[in-house]
Amino acid sequence: MLSTPVFSVPTRPRSTSRSVSTLPTRLRPPDLLRITDQGASDVLEGRFDHLLPGGGRWPTDERWATRLHSDDDLDVWLISWVPDRSTELHDHAGSLGALTVLSGSLLEYRWAGTELKQRHLEAGDQASFPLGWVHDVMHSPSSATPGPTLSVHAYSPPLTAMSYYEVTERSTLRRTRSELTAEPEKATR
Repeated sequence: MLSTPVFSVPTRPRSTSRSVSTLPTRLRPPDLLRITDQGASDVLEGRFDHLLPGGGRWPTDERWATRLHSDDDLDVWLISWVPDRSTELHDHAGSLGALTVLSGSLLEYRWAGTELKQRHLEAGDQASFPLGWVHDVMHSPSSATPGPTLSVHAYSPPLTAMSYYEVTERSTLRRTRSELTAEPEKATR
């Protein structure tokens, strides 16, 4: 029988020093990357099989997500990505984030100040998202892996809101709306 996965959160105390950058969490991007890597390993080793879609059939027409862990500091999610679905250009409000790709590949467009930059993330790749990171994530059309792309995401503090954006004709961002959410990387068409 497999042991229950445990996401260990560093016991680093919150800093009260004004010389240290103040973040809304005691976790840092390297902590979140380690946590998503651990989560990916646990998924691949079958420790979360009880949370996966019934009969081992991943949805093929819509994204799917399940929460792997939640506490006051951290939310960890497994997300499946399918073709022709995008998250839309968004941020994670006051949460830091990170991801590890388990299978397939993702395409990310991120706001770089005056334009969108593109990057591919393949199985085994990781990425972190500092405060203010604005991006759009989707299943990569060049993915050679059949079925959905799978990734593990961590947010700290747990995700509670997302703001959505559009790029203006002057190459600036315009916020179009903000939403309270308990779901990561909310899908749009």
